[in-house]
Formats: sequence, C-alpha cells, structure tokens
Amino acid sequence: MSITEIEKAIKDLPATEVNELMDWFAAYHAEIWDRQIADDLSNGRLDSVLADVNSEIDSGLAKPL
Repeated sequence: MSITEIEKAIKDLPATEVNELMDWFAAYHAEIWDRQIADDLSNGRLDSVLADVNSEIDSGLAKPL
C-alpha cells in the first residue's frame, strides 16, 4: 500500500475514526522513539551527553525537579 493510498483511506474515515487513528499513531510514534533512545543508550551514542549532564549536576548547575 502506498502513502497516497493510505492518505486517501484516512480521508474517507469518519472524524471519530480519524481521532482513534491519531491516538494510535501518537502511541506508536512514542514506541518508535523509545526504541531509538534505548538503542542509542545501549550503543553508547548518548554517553557524552550523559557525561555532560552528570558534570553539570556535580557542579551544582542543575536543580532537582
């Protein structure tokens, strides 16, 4: 199925089903993001960022939420 076909199918949905689709899509997008973050963490791609954060915390530049 092409993007164009998906777009047409969505346009043919009633508003209530579009709302359901939007909720599902937002949750699915969050899952994809979570998997990417987990992958980046496990492969060390965030090590330098985390080191900077820890350094700022140790220097007193961060406040607890």
